[in-house]
Amino acid sequence: MAKGAITYKDAGVDIDANTVWVDRIRREMTSTFDARVWRNHGGFAGLFHLDHAERLFRKEYRNPSLVGCADGVGTKVLLAVEADRLDTIGIDLVAMNVNDLITCGAEPLFFLDYLAVHKLDPDRLLRVIEGIAEGCRQARCSLLGGETSEMPDLYRKGHIDLAGFAVGVVESKRAIPGRRTSAGDVLVGLPSSGVHSNGFSLVRKLLKRERVALHQSMPGSGVAVIDALLAPTRIYVESVLATLKHYRRKRVVTGMAHITGGGLPENVSRLLPCDCDARIDRTSWTPPAVFAFLQKLGVDRREMYRVFNMGVGYVLAVRPAFVGGVMRRLRGCGEDPLVIGQIVRGTGTVKLRQGGGPQITEAEPS
Repeated sequence: MAKGAITYKDAGVDIDANTVWVDRIRREMTSTFDARVWRNHGGFAGLFHLDHAERLFRKEYRNPSLVGCADGVGTKVLLAVEADRLDTIGIDLVAMNVNDLITCGAEPLFFLDYLAVHKLDPDRLLRVIEGIAEGCRQARCSLLGGETSEMPDLYRKGHIDLAGFAVGVVESKRAIPGRRTSAGDVLVGLPSSGVHSNGFSLVRKLLKRERVALHQSMPGSGVAVIDALLAPTRIYVESVLATLKHYRRKRVVTGMAHITGGGLPENVSRLLPCDCDARIDRTSWTPPAVFAFLQKLGVDRREMYRVFNMGVGYVLAVRPAFVGGVMRRLRGCGEDPLVIGQIVRGTGTVKLRQGGGPQITEAEPS
């Protein structure tokens, strides 16, 4: 026998709250728009001009290729939820995507997000969207749209999940595909802000096992554990693209790697042809204090380098004659680049060792 009528809200999904939510996030989205975005609020999809009235696109791109990628922030979200610190994971989400995108030389155009929740709480979740918008502004791309899904049967109370999708463009002849490095190329590293967004299943297990209080200070640093761990992933878009654009005719950068899960060994190996190795001098930089803290909680050094970026968030492989010039331009963009290793003849492996880094000169061929 049929019982009384029920509503979608009775099932845990509030349509009215969703309507309010869409209105709330409009300002954050439009803050990321440029002249190429169609003002199409309320539409079922976002629209983006590949060329607009100023014809800048046609000037920059004669044979463009679109580039796309998708990524998330993993279980860092769980730590952010536990600490009720949702203001930076949106930056992480953008960073994880656009840093991947630029490794092939692409300019980010627009970004889409997917946010899944137990229950829609506009005041709380707006902090996530504000972070996403800030990440898009740093990456100079538009937050074109997204989806927020309320699924009380799938997610625990208070929990959220995030995924992001980025689309960019690169002039085909300027694209930087993988495995184009060669013996002699020098590896230039850009510092990370800390753990970034990988390895948090290990981090969370360590914190729980050792009963670490999130708001205690890390020994010798004066920084709270939670502040160090939730420091947002650095976005390398502006500095990397500005450096690449300086060398419009010369193939100066032969490969790039975003150092994510698997650390330097796994990610730098993606640059190597089968007849080359990468030799990385791990004494050429000092990892941030958060890594020493995590290692002391119970991780051996080899595992640390296999899981975490260890203070190097992005790597460029550069032709040896141009290393000094590339580093000067990166410094001019606010980076602190370091020579961390070199490509040598080998069998396609990454070797971490102590000392023996390559020598560079500041002179650059004309």
